[in-house]
Amino acid sequence: MNATAVMGIGERLELLVDDGLVAALGGQACLRLHHPTPREIVLTTNRPWEGNMCGGYKTVFRDGAVCRLYYQAWNGDIVEADGKASLREAPIRIAYAESADGIHWRRPSLGLIAFNGSTDNNLVWEGQGKEQAGVHGFAPFKDANPACPPEARYKAVGATADIRDRSLYAMASPDGIHWALLSERPILTDCAFDSQNLAFWDAVRGEYRAYMRDVLPPWYRGIKTATSKDFVHWTAPEWLEYPGAPTEQLYTNMVTPYPRAPHLFLGFPTRYIERPWSPTIEALPELEHRRRRARVCERYGAAVTDGLFMASRDGRTFKRWDEAFIRPGLRPVGSWAYGDCYQGWGLIETASDVAGAPDELSMFVAEGYWRGRANAIRRYSLRLDGFVSLHAPLGGGELTTRPLTFSGNRLRLNLSTSAGGGTRAEIQSAEGRPLDGFRLEECTEIVGDDLAFPVRWAGDLRTLAGRPVRLRFALRDADLYSFRFANEQP
Repeated sequence: MNATAVMGIGERLELLVDDGLVAALGGQACLRLHHPTPREIVLTTNRPWEGNMCGGYKTVFRDGAVCRLYYQAWNGDIVEADGKASLREAPIRIAYAESADGIHWRRPSLGLIAFNGSTDNNLVWEGQGKEQAGVHGFAPFKDANPACPPEARYKAVGATADIRDRSLYAMASPDGIHWALLSERPILTDCAFDSQNLAFWDAVRGEYRAYMRDVLPPWYRGIKTATSKDFVHWTAPEWLEYPGAPTEQLYTNMVTPYPRAPHLFLGFPTRYIERPWSPTIEALPELEHRRRRARVCERYGAAVTDGLFMASRDGRTFKRWDEAFIRPGLRPVGSWAYGDCYQGWGLIETASDVAGAPDELSMFVAEGYWRGRANAIRRYSLRLDGFVSLHAPLGGGELTTRPLTFSGNRLRLNLSTSAGGGTRAEIQSAEGRPLDGFRLEECTEIVGDDLAFPVRWAGDLRTLAGRPVRLRFALRDADLYSFRFANEQP
């Protein structure tokens, strides 16, 4: 990206999740990835129609007063006979749960799909036809396209139960509960699709965007993207690009426009690592189960997965962080195996458990995949905008942005400092000259922890609105997560 090109940001929220705004870092400043905190298990998939392979592919989103959670109801058993082991899988179905607060979830009895002769369950979809078109990796969303007809307000994509089919189908629903294929023909073909593929309406660019799994020979897992104006006709899928990142296998993608700043795409892919069987693998938790899995296929016992984070401004080129966003963790069970740490698709805001604290982000992660008769979905929480920060220790550091234009009369920062640290901001000309009234020494030092702390200078910001400027942030023992210019009443 051209460091001298002017970026117009108006009043939108800007996160420091990539290098898009950065012209220079100085002192001991760096961009630091943060990690969500594991919270309670929100769902244990122990109903007869669920099973031990439910938590991998799941979707969550807030829909008015209700939070919706969709997940695969799926079970797999290791069967051993004649000295051989194999995986016996039950048919895939899609289950639904809902919540008022995103923390406490319930399974409504929907009466739609029979299981063992009863419809007293929370199943909403089992695909269509003998191939179960649209069931594998079923990923729904609420379509915000103004031209969307009411009967298709909720849409979803999914592959067939037989993932060798290499076809992706589209579904629609008027209420998020009753689903049908949009067409008997797939909307995309000739990718692997053997993961949770997804699509959504990109309100900023006025188009649908899909992210899907494909493979490079001999079997290297990666992510492609395509766009559409009508959800029927799609561009040819293209590989995502990650400048400067190592080549790694990515099992899922979980890309979504960030709700607080929808011009940014955030992704939460699962990193898949195949390792040979070794004493290191044998030292990981649940050895006997790991050995049973390896008797079916060595990678089932020796491969491990964790969660990553990435961000993009155009939907195709991503800044991908090499370190894990979610590690398997210090747990004796339910971790460190292929299928664990799969992050769900979607972010919702939930209340903090600290009295008086602001809302936080929640995301949902699988653990205990393919063990016993059930696995778990655990909620993780993170500060709003808290994925990445500009960080500096007490010794100090700073960041200067590329030229930008803004509108408004107030700059607010999402930041955290220690009692002994602090943050100041400066506004410079596009050429880098400090502007009178907005110099660093004219900024009141900020001390505290706040999602939208106002910056105060001697000058009047309205005199700079619409003019190309640079921002300079100077920190000591502090983290800056995001900033926003706003037009506020005096």
